[in-house]
Amino acid sequence: MNPPPSSPTAIPPPARRAILIRRVRLFVAATITYNVVEAIVAITAGTIASSTALIGFGLDSIIEVASAAAVAWQFSGPDHERRERAALRIIALSFFALAGYVSIESVRALLGTDRAEHSTIGLLLAAVSLAVMPVLSAAQRRAGRELGSASAVADSKQTLLCTYLSAVLLVGLAVNSLFGWWWADPAAALVIAAVAVKEGREAWRGDTCCTPAAALTDTTGSGSDTDRCADGCCTVD
Repeated sequence: MNPPPSSPTAIPPPARRAILIRRVRLFVAATITYNVVEAIVAITAGTIASSTALIGFGLDSIIEVASAAAVAWQFSGPDHERRERAALRIIALSFFALAGYVSIESVRALLGTDRAEHSTIGLLLAAVSLAVMPVLSAAQRRAGRELGSASAVADSKQTLLCTYLSAVLLVGLAVNSLFGWWWADPAAALVIAAVAVKEGREAWRGDTCCTPAAALTDTTGSGSDTDRCADGCCTVD
């Protein structure tokens, strides 16, 4: 028999909430710092190598900074619950911006106007990001779920999407260098764009089941909040 799922409605005690808020702030600061460095390296290397893929990856890092900054702003004051909706909207718009840019550049590449070029720095950067970003994403997602913050969870998904883009960039640059399959990077990037649209829609709608206050208001016993949390959005791993 499978164990019962963790309850998404439990409210952490004040001391635990303070710890979780500090953790979210730390993870957000680490994400912003890493992505600023990543953006500078990627855009510079992409310009030198005339690589649209690398430049696009650098621009994605800037979008990730905007998403993380929204969460940093939300948790910069004591009224972070009231700021959650605005933070979610900013995160959603960052997803849509990423999807739009990646889609346009992927179509341009597939039509032959731009093709990803070999870049040793790009390969190394993608490999490092592929190792770093999943750790940051998992840590922030776990803290966000326990805290009951939909925006922190959404931003962790943005970071995870950056991981997917790192894998796409790494595979695209590698197979292009080894086999000349220039179309591999833009084709895979279109899949990432579709995922970004999906995540953006979820962030825009918001997942109120993630907030303990919303869970407490369900006094009907209908289980509707639990049903909407069936995807494990806010359960603690």
